[in-house]
Amino acid sequence: MNTPSNQLVLVLDFGGQYKELIARRVRECRVASELKPGRTPLDEIKKLAPIGIILTGGPDSVYKEGAPLADLALFELGIPILGICYGMHLMAHTLGGQVSPCPVSEYGRITTEIDESSPIFAGLDGSQICLMSHTDQVSRLPEGFKASAHTDNCAIAAMENRARRLYATQFHPEVENTPNGTDIIRNFLYNVCGAAGDYDIGGYRARMLSEIRERVGDRRVLLGLSGGVDSSVCAALLAEAVPGRLHCIFVDHGLMRQNEGDEVEAAFRGRELHFIRVDAEERFLKKLKGVRDPERKRKIIGEEFVRVFEDEAKKLGDVDFLAQGTIYPDVVESGANGSAVIKSHHNVGGLPDDIAFRGIIEPLRGLFKDEVRELGRELGLPRALTERQPFPGPGLAVRIIGAVTKKKLETLRAADAVFREEISRLRVKPDMYFAVLTDTRSVGVMGDFRTYGYTVALRAVKTTDFMTCEYVPLPHKLLGRVSGRIINEAAGVSRVVYDVTGKPPATIEWE
Repeated sequence: MNTPSNQLVLVLDFGGQYKELIARRVRECRVASELKPGRTPLDEIKKLAPIGIILTGGPDSVYKEGAPLADLALFELGIPILGICYGMHLMAHTLGGQVSPCPVSEYGRITTEIDESSPIFAGLDGSQICLMSHTDQVSRLPEGFKASAHTDNCAIAAMENRARRLYATQFHPEVENTPNGTDIIRNFLYNVCGAAGDYDIGGYRARMLSEIRERVGDRRVLLGLSGGVDSSVCAALLAEAVPGRLHCIFVDHGLMRQNEGDEVEAAFRGRELHFIRVDAEERFLKKLKGVRDPERKRKIIGEEFVRVFEDEAKKLGDVDFLAQGTIYPDVVESGANGSAVIKSHHNVGGLPDDIAFRGIIEPLRGLFKDEVRELGRELGLPRALTERQPFPGPGLAVRIIGAVTKKKLETLRAADAVFREEISRLRVKPDMYFAVLTDTRSVGVMGDFRTYGYTVALRAVKTTDFMTCEYVPLPHKLLGRVSGRIINEAAGVSRVVYDVTGKPPATIEWE
């Protein structure tokens, strides 16, 4: 992520689901970040010469056998360190403190009292809302440390040793549910690490262009172009890197939103891309017939995508690389680098082992959605593409609970189109909104007749990072209008409900 002219903060991963989000927050503060495994050798860390190190959270108890540990020498390098959740436990445990099970576990947004004199809490009010998610806590401080925050149930919610520039928080400053968390990270970077703030998306663009050109050389690249934000930005970046050697294949798998296939084709018509549209609806529906499990759906769709690419590549001749618009949230939720699997993404966990390409190119793998949009604007893409509603690679297949059929797809397309049309009229729109066709059927009444139709669930959330979100409290009048239209315009629907769950504990998509 860094270049020779950039200062670097190293994020050491101990298996936490928010590890990439920590790296993102650092970059949001205009400091380059790089994610490495928690067991990265000290010699390698020294070569990277980071101005600071952040230890991530993780699912383990540091005092149990097999838990990932750190070398004591890590804390003797003289490099400022911030430990978060498990990272705090690791720091305390390694330096002679004690970590124990919590008498009362804490989950969710917790009022936290902080020491305003601490360099990492500078400029903040003494009472903060912070996201807690822990069953262990520091019960005895290491020598030289003091507590710098507490809650009603956690006496040591943060700790510090200012002389050694070692800091730690039990809560997660990287998530949106800690409203001033980015300020805490920024304070660590600038007040403790002495950051200059020399990282921006323009530097990332230059680095990726150089890496792509070096790797591809004079060979050709095949990209699956969905028309979504990620693949569109990926296409623009690749076209700039290897002009004339990018072949974009739009796989119309029959799982798109209403009229979306035609819209995608129109958006890329006339651009300097070799655009190929493949009608593969029957092919995908045949593979998905009777499949109910969402993980199997994703695996099947991921493999079929690659098989279509391979078929088209054979027609094109010698195409060496497959490009994908994979971004950080795809990677972390698919369990990469030791994280727990939340759900496999077709472009991460769904690729077959015997893929018939020289290699995979994923130039957006280090970016979060808001960074991808920023890069798209940097590349000159129109807002119609950069601000497009996020859409999962498996499409409506994972917005239909249970088996996928053509009839269900038609019903969901109609319901989703109604919801998106009504939302589009709002002055301030949610960051993501869509309809889900559930597998629940219920009794209804239309006219004088009994009906037994499907339940459609509506989802609208606000988020900047797609790692956490809150539901949007849409006006009841709007929801009532949407419900009435869906019942009348989407065949087979007898009931409409609204999802009011955040992430966590839910994911944004239902499957």
